[in-house]
Amino acid sequence: MFCNQCQEAAKNIGCAEIGTCGKKDDTAGIQDLLVYACQGLSFATTEARKQGIDTNAESKHIVNCLFTTITNGNFDDDMLIDYIKQSISYRDNLKSKIKITENHDSINWNASTKEELIAKSKTVGTQTYDANEDICSLKKYVLFGVKGAAAYTEHAFMLGEEDKDIYSHIEESLVMLTKSMDLNAMVDWVMKTGEIGVKVMALLDKANTTAFGHQEITNVKLGVGKNPGILISGHDLKDLEDLLIQSEGQGIDIYTHSEMLPAHAYPQFKKYSHLYGNYGGAWHKQLEDFEKFNGPVLFTTNCLVPPRKNTTYNDRVFTTGITGMPGWKHVNKRLPNGRKDFSEVIELAKKCAPPAEIEQGELTIGFAHNQVLALADKVLEAVNSGAIKKMVVMSGCDARMKSREYYTEFAEKLPKDTVILTSGCAKYRYNKLNLGDIGGIPRVLDAGQCNDSYSWAFVALKLKEVLGLDDINKLPIVFNIAWYEQKAIIVHLALLYLGIKNTHIGPTLPAFLTPNVLNFVVEKFGVQKNSTVEEDLKIFGLN
Repeated sequence: MFCNQCQEAAKNIGCAEIGTCGKKDDTAGIQDLLVYACQGLSFATTEARKQGIDTNAESKHIVNCLFTTITNGNFDDDMLIDYIKQSISYRDNLKSKIKITENHDSINWNASTKEELIAKSKTVGTQTYDANEDICSLKKYVLFGVKGAAAYTEHAFMLGEEDKDIYSHIEESLVMLTKSMDLNAMVDWVMKTGEIGVKVMALLDKANTTAFGHQEITNVKLGVGKNPGILISGHDLKDLEDLLIQSEGQGIDIYTHSEMLPAHAYPQFKKYSHLYGNYGGAWHKQLEDFEKFNGPVLFTTNCLVPPRKNTTYNDRVFTTGITGMPGWKHVNKRLPNGRKDFSEVIELAKKCAPPAEIEQGELTIGFAHNQVLALADKVLEAVNSGAIKKMVVMSGCDARMKSREYYTEFAEKLPKDTVILTSGCAKYRYNKLNLGDIGGIPRVLDAGQCNDSYSWAFVALKLKEVLGLDDINKLPIVFNIAWYEQKAIIVHLALLYLGIKNTHIGPTLPAFLTPNVLNFVVEKFGVQKNSTVEEDLKIFGLN
């Protein structure tokens, strides 16, 4: 095993025996082999499209497969192996209809047993992508970026929105990984992936707002009610909708967890009175949060934490979609109307005690781009008057490392004339602090999930236009972003593609970037690793 796709890569080099995430050697290899199987399928889909053959089903399958390989998404070897076998079946079916002139092992290989698959997996990891370490680094940059893009693409097509250009780029990128490439071509490919990142986040924004309306300023309860509850975690708003419809009038409450928090701000969900509030914090707190919740937990797509041996909640955790954990029940059955069948989850909830209260109060959310632009006059007035001197984008991911306390301290020490623009689970480091407001504008503006980082790019471009600036970097906006996994990589690549410079990312820079590639990123885009709170406040002109 060698894996360095996430921020918690061991020693900021890579995990070689077991992942910091808890991923075992065989599982890591099977995930690498799944990517390899998708490479072979991508050779077939790219050729089939040239011949006018529809590959929509195959493209969606590739997206789902890549999504399963993101950090902490799926630990279930059997489920991953099924995806590999499906990929081979899709590939061979297309091969029967077309002629592939390319010659690569991924197009023709096969295996039937788990042992054969594991043996094959030892030969196809990311370290094999190129003998030149800088080219290999850039290829990983693209792969991890398209994994993040695949996640957002899956959320979008589940809500009925698709873009064939996104499918094409993902599949062409997988094929590219097998080719001999030079540095200039790889840099171009990295930037093209950033462009796709902008496109896919815009697509998902359209999907969410079309299905559920534009987010509105909303106060979300943090306490608990007297009814039994179901805790739903992850990003899949469609799954939440299915659960709310089926659980209505059943005497149970629904609570959001981690990245599902923004659901409360969408008008479509406000009509469900049993959507009670939010429970707990970021994903890495689930070991203690789930123990206290008492009722069933439904994982849609989220960062799973392998349970401890003495965990009491294993028999009441369900996964769905691309998530999987050995020993946890997986929901894939659908009702005649096409919605997922969550009846088992609901029936279990009725037999459980209400959740134990772990906190009280409220969170104010719902500051996606449409809502912020509705407040544009108020915001611009505050900027022009000097009441708001700077806006600080602190989007991204949270994780376990003690060094992430930096973000809490940074938020606390920001001058009172600054506003934090946030999205993703990074917000849990500071969204419960009492930071006050500026003229009625809260100092923490939460746009939603990690994909809603698009809102801040959208707002920045609008402000640039309104203020008549010729460079987005002249705006009173700075970026101090926390990253963890591949969705954060595609978001950051999107920002770089838009020309946003001098971003700080941390707590560490990506381990998959070689010194030469890192120097290039630093010199071209001004990307920096965050330092101490005091030093970074000084660099940003916020002291």
